[in-house]
Amino acid sequence: MKSKVLLYLLLLTAIVITGCKAPLKKVVKPPYDKPLLPGQSALRKITNPAEIPDFTMACFDVDGLKPAVERSRNYLRKPSSKKFFPVSDISHEMAVDSLKEFSSLLGSGARGADLNATIRDRFDVYMSVGCDDEGTVLFTGYYTPIFEGSFEPSDRFKYPLYKQPDNLVKEPNGGVLGRRMADGSITPYPPRAVIEDAMMLRGKELIWLSDPFEAYISHIQGSAKIRLPDGKLVTVGYVAHNGHEYKSMSQAMVRDGKISRSQLSLSAIIKYFKEHPDEVQYYTRLNPRFIFFGKQEGDPRGSLNEPVTTMRTIATDKSIFPRGSLTFISTTLPRDEGGGVVLQPFTGFMLDQDTGGAIRAPGRCDVYMGVGDKAGRLAGQTYQEGKLYYLFLK
Repeated sequence: MKSKVLLYLLLLTAIVITGCKAPLKKVVKPPYDKPLLPGQSALRKITNPAEIPDFTMACFDVDGLKPAVERSRNYLRKPSSKKFFPVSDISHEMAVDSLKEFSSLLGSGARGADLNATIRDRFDVYMSVGCDDEGTVLFTGYYTPIFEGSFEPSDRFKYPLYKQPDNLVKEPNGGVLGRRMADGSITPYPPRAVIEDAMMLRGKELIWLSDPFEAYISHIQGSAKIRLPDGKLVTVGYVAHNGHEYKSMSQAMVRDGKISRSQLSLSAIIKYFKEHPDEVQYYTRLNPRFIFFGKQEGDPRGSLNEPVTTMRTIATDKSIFPRGSLTFISTTLPRDEGGGVVLQPFTGFMLDQDTGGAIRAPGRCDVYMGVGDKAGRLAGQTYQEGKLYYLFLK
């Protein structure tokens, strides 16, 4: 799925205010997308038991966890999954054995303090080094929107999502090499603006939407559910991209006075473009990355080609973290309460099953919030620091 992510639209140059005495000091946090140093691992094994987080509360909340674990196990059964290991000194065998053991523990019926004690006894815990080598990770959220659409164009449905072009050349691991030309040479695939202006993908339309910004949101979130004129819902999801890095348009909108920094959110951006549809093209073209889609059966799928699970799937940088692995997060997340959104401390077990265009480096993690408008509201309110841990059988 990919990410995805107007929701990263929020202040990637965040400033944290600290101190309680005047004058207040402004401390600039390291960029959350700070890359690893050459030879540095994204994970650090915790050797001091006092630094291992308490899993007790998360051991009471296991709804949806076992199916998510089984989806990771299914991915790791595929021979192709082995080529992405080892990573951060974690082997494929370690990932497989860890999920098998954790699945057995879930099936045992142990919960709460008993399950916490067993996990601490049987598993080693690794922590992401984060953006500052001290474990600071920025958590954001993503979701699967539901839009109106049609497989046939019309006066209403005239904004297409496109299938992967035949001339897109990819590496065996999915990385984009570029566009194959008529003479057999490979050149970089054009950015969004060129693709659109040249109508390069004419004939590759997969489905048509009624709103240009909804089409763009589908690009950012990496998938969408489309309600057809007969009421049937179909799922479309990420297949590939054009090889360009994701760039957020939010800072440009703030700079241009379109939305204030304090009001910046996905819902605010949607509202702005509903009122100013003539500006959609200008701002969306600030992001050169272009996503290609395919029709999917069932639930939306992540980058492992396995279904993602609400509040159990996370997206990370797959070049530095072990795919499909069991994780534990400690942060602050929004929850729906009486139709409103409140922020609360959160701990929970997750599976690393997805990635995203803006999710780069050990200081970034994206939590999958689910399908529809409610999930979108929660995703739009997710922008909090926390810790990201990985668990592997001793």
